[in-house]
Amino acid sequence: MKGSAPTIRNRYLFVADLLAILTSVFVSFALRLDVGDLFVSYLPLAVWLAVQAVVVKPVVFWAMGLYRRYWAYASVQELVLIFNAVGLSSLILAVWVFVNIILRWNLVPRSIPFIDWLVTLFLVGGIRLSVRVISEVRRARRILPGAHGSRRVLIAGAGDAGALVAREMQKNPQLRMQPVGFLDDAPEKLHQRIHGIPVRGTLSHLGLVASEQNADEVVIAMPTASGEVFRRVADLCRAAHIPFRTMPGLFELIGGRVSVSRLRDVEVGDLLRRQPARTADQAVGRALSGRRVLVTGAGGSIGLELCRQIARWGPTELILLGHGENSIFEALIELGEVFPGLPLHPVVADIRDLTRLSQVFRSHRPNVVFHAAAHKHVPLMEANLEDAITNNVFGTRNIVEAALAAEVERLVLISSDKAIRATSVMGATKRLAELVVREAALRSGRVFVSVRFGNVLGSRGSVIPLFKRQIAHGGPITITHPDMKRYFMTIPEAVHLVLQAASLGASGETFILKMGEPVRIVSLAEDLIRLSGLEPGRDVQIVFTGIRPGEKLGEQLWEDNTALRPTDHPDILRLEENHLLSEIDLQSQLKELAEMLQRGESGAMLERLNTLADGSLGQLPPPDWNAV
Repeated sequence: MKGSAPTIRNRYLFVADLLAILTSVFVSFALRLDVGDLFVSYLPLAVWLAVQAVVVKPVVFWAMGLYRRYWAYASVQELVLIFNAVGLSSLILAVWVFVNIILRWNLVPRSIPFIDWLVTLFLVGGIRLSVRVISEVRRARRILPGAHGSRRVLIAGAGDAGALVAREMQKNPQLRMQPVGFLDDAPEKLHQRIHGIPVRGTLSHLGLVASEQNADEVVIAMPTASGEVFRRVADLCRAAHIPFRTMPGLFELIGGRVSVSRLRDVEVGDLLRRQPARTADQAVGRALSGRRVLVTGAGGSIGLELCRQIARWGPTELILLGHGENSIFEALIELGEVFPGLPLHPVVADIRDLTRLSQVFRSHRPNVVFHAAAHKHVPLMEANLEDAITNNVFGTRNIVEAALAAEVERLVLISSDKAIRATSVMGATKRLAELVVREAALRSGRVFVSVRFGNVLGSRGSVIPLFKRQIAHGGPITITHPDMKRYFMTIPEAVHLVLQAASLGASGETFILKMGEPVRIVSLAEDLIRLSGLEPGRDVQIVFTGIRPGEKLGEQLWEDNTALRPTDHPDILRLEENHLLSEIDLQSQLKELAEMLQRGESGAMLERLNTLADGSLGQLPPPDWNAV
């Protein structure tokens, strides 16, 4: 049927409801008066009330959508709807009955409307429950336990996510996945049943339960579990020689890239997860909802994830600015499919072109800007000093100046832990970019802030894609130093916290994302090898190539003598940097740096970066590209 007209099944329900409404009235009289002479004497009133009921109640049922539901998939939401619809219709009928009693037109016993409400609720709800039960029975008949090709699945996690995964398997026999049990560490869930499937033990019992149930696969359904729990389950699965997959994590779901029911292989990011902290979603909503938002570097890993998560907050427009036309095109296609109602504006532009940027900002008048465009590959920037400065420093200044001219309310710079005591050109230019944003904020009073964090897993140019490629080729995995450590965070989690920090900013502040403990790169490589079904040192070798130009053994997120202050979010800190710009005239320093660029004075530029960024850059050595 077109529009909102009832389907054939709901037409049958309509007829069944009419019979139920009539039955309810007469049953109510019978319960109140008993079947006898008194009941017979009240029969005319019962007929009168039945006529009123079949006029009022179906109209209310239709108005509240009881005939626009597919009851084979009824849930708690539908039960609430039935309760409300029956309650409202019975209330209208009761008011009419009491009006008749007051006017002494039809003296119906006063308890009849209440009894009628209970009986109608039982009958109307029972009819729809029977539809659900019949549907479940039919589906169950199509799911043949042990059928050819079906996999016996053990589900790690008996919470809402585990129940959803089990339900998905039961409802879709074409998946050929038969849930045979849950595992969960919560004592109150042990030996209980969820959707008819028993909770067979704790996570530590995985090997034993998998053997007893002849499980073919384990599905990890714990989207908010920490990396420590994930690592434990993964180790147990490997010890039991059983394949394992997982559902997406919480921050992946927030990003909107995947659905909760889509299973995937466990990735190294799952092993580094932290339990999500509480979020200031209302503040993020106020900062983004109904705003025109522009993202630079929108085709990159961080920029695209920013766009994904910003889009779910309902901005009036989203402007995707980037230098690579292919990446912007792909971002536009993806976002258009997931958010079809959101106005998207692709802009192909170079942030080093101030004239072009000014025209873009005047045209689109963004309220909020996220500046994620940057050159970030450390060894590559060591060999391309000029481009690192023009893009990361002067490109950021162009964005800031265009934003000031367009009266942008809020600007957020995506910075890096490599900006602290920089030993690389990339880190020094990011530090200078922070100073550019801070100086503009202090000059204008606008909410211009920087957010600083470490490495993100899986971003372009990061170590994970490189390691995966090396594993696919049979090794070896190349690591610069056995003691090399880095802070790591997944892209969705980092972006989620960036948005949280953006909503906390006042003016000129630098925010630090808590990234947990630094991770040894060797440990990361070993995890990747094991997740590939191989064994480090046996199937894939790890070799050490020596520290590359500009690299440090470890990173830090703030200077030792810098004060940190908590914010409203437990995973975000505010950096106190009131002294930074008091001793330098940033604009004159940038002017001199630009003149050095024009003259091609690499040594002078490197020295100036060192001074401004408080870094320890060395002379510019030729990089060993075989080690990159």
